[in-house]
Amino acid sequence: MSAVEPLQSLDKSTLRERALGSLRVAITSGRYRPGDHLGEVDLATSLGISRGTVREALRHLEQEGLVEAGPRGRLRVNSLTAEEIRGLYQVRAALEGLAATTIIRSPRRDEAVAALRAALARFNREGSDFNQRVEADLQFHLLLCQLAENPMLVESWRHLEGRIRVAIMSHDASQLPGIMSDDRHATIVNAIEKGDAPTALHVVEDHMAAAAELYAAR
Repeated sequence: MSAVEPLQSLDKSTLRERALGSLRVAITSGRYRPGDHLGEVDLATSLGISRGTVREALRHLEQEGLVEAGPRGRLRVNSLTAEEIRGLYQVRAALEGLAATTIIRSPRRDEAVAALRAALARFNREGSDFNQRVEADLQFHLLLCQLAENPMLVESWRHLEGRIRVAIMSHDASQLPGIMSDDRHATIVNAIEKGDAPTALHVVEDHMAAAAELYAAR
């Protein structure tokens, strides 16, 4: 496991939920990297809670795809192969392409476009801070799915979120700003605003293919 500062100690209220949140942030922020072992004893000591509570939180993170069982069942931060990353982004392309075409057919398309453009503005507000840029990127894509007003679509995207974060955090941060720029995402919004479903699908698929190749080539 990488050398890290102790995690913030927790009080006794809603311990499992707070432990879950603290560990999720530690992983998605890059404090723990793909392949790092997550020892129950060390984590329990850092968080000031029982091993049982840590174990429950880690099981939940395993369901999210952020954590996986390694040799002898020892839990570690998940890592994805190049093939898994490409498959993940093919599924994302299908989900978000469906979201885009659904929004185009919606009578509230103009409202959705306005919401997406507001989300684009966040990319510039966050500047060059890596973690904030990642959050702006993920929030844009989640919003795209939410605006389709299909709960199952949103649930499917959320199910992939842990693995999406693993793919992003396993890569060299210096190479990511281009794929997370507002310009690249604006092309999706422009196609939706024009009501051009074929172009919207093409742009989403191209965006996801480019991201997959970037992350798979780490």
